[in-house]
Amino acid sequence: MSLGEFDLIDRFFKRPVRQAVLGVGDDCALLQPAPGTQMAISCDMLIEGQHFFADVDPAKLGHKALAVNLSDLAACGAKPLAFTLALALPHADEAWLAAFARGLFALADAHNCELIGGDTTRGPLNICITVFGEVPVVDGRSQALLRSGARPGDDLYASGTLGDARLALLALQGQLDVPGEALQVARVRLEQPTPRVALGLALRGIASAAIDLSDGLLGDLGHVLTASGCGATVDTAAAAGLLRGDLARHLGAEQRLSLVLAGGDDYELLFTAPESARAAVQGASQMADTPVARIGRIDAGTGLRLIDAEGRPVSGHFASFDHFA
Repeated sequence: MSLGEFDLIDRFFKRPVRQAVLGVGDDCALLQPAPGTQMAISCDMLIEGQHFFADVDPAKLGHKALAVNLSDLAACGAKPLAFTLALALPHADEAWLAAFARGLFALADAHNCELIGGDTTRGPLNICITVFGEVPVVDGRSQALLRSGARPGDDLYASGTLGDARLALLALQGQLDVPGEALQVARVRLEQPTPRVALGLALRGIASAAIDLSDGLLGDLGHVLTASGCGATVDTAAAAGLLRGDLARHLGAEQRLSLVLAGGDDYELLFTAPESARAAVQGASQMADTPVARIGRIDAGTGLRLIDAEGRPVSGHFASFDHFA
């Protein structure tokens, strides 16, 4: 007996609501934001062949589909609440759906973020998630972290490690020779990124601006600089140090720098904070159990400057990902 659309939803994706007023099973879900909060909403789409390989482990795909959305909430300093799932499937494969749902809900439960609705249809494999979070409003002022808050003199930070995911992608595409053990380490970062929700929450009231790193450090930094009307200087030596040492030793200096500056798919946080907040930033890092590194500064005027450890200009073309470039 074939699995119908509504049977599919009931079997794999319908769960009792915990935070929502009304969840899966009606024409609309209902959310009741807590008093004194704003809703933070983000949407991301993953398409087979564009964002993931056709043979990817469905449990890992379920994890990543939600992780990339939770990363957006992290960059806003928002607490996750709920999400919707729109899923196009070429056919209803029960084993695939069970594994996908397992990976999806494992991450959802870890962040107390519940599925409240969505849609299913037949078509090329396509996953679209919209996530909802909340941020407090204090004395009439939103505590959300935005791209537009960077100011000249602010320090520039990045969390975690950078470049691992792109290294794995290039290796899987046959463009880079990476030893098996190192590839497995990097592949986890590509297929199961860790959304830095705890760090985003800890940085509220400390960071002046933030963005999640999805398309590459320099490209995403450019969005912050445009929104804030500032320039920046990036210490390429400090940035290159964010590629894991067990991965970096297999690469040349230029390769390491390219992976870190233009790699993409990192889903770490890039953020700015006043120099006077350095101790507070380290406190937030410890509270969230997430390492952060200072990799530059925000400048007056416009433009992006790259320097080496001695302060000398660094040249090179480090193009970030663009779907339509």
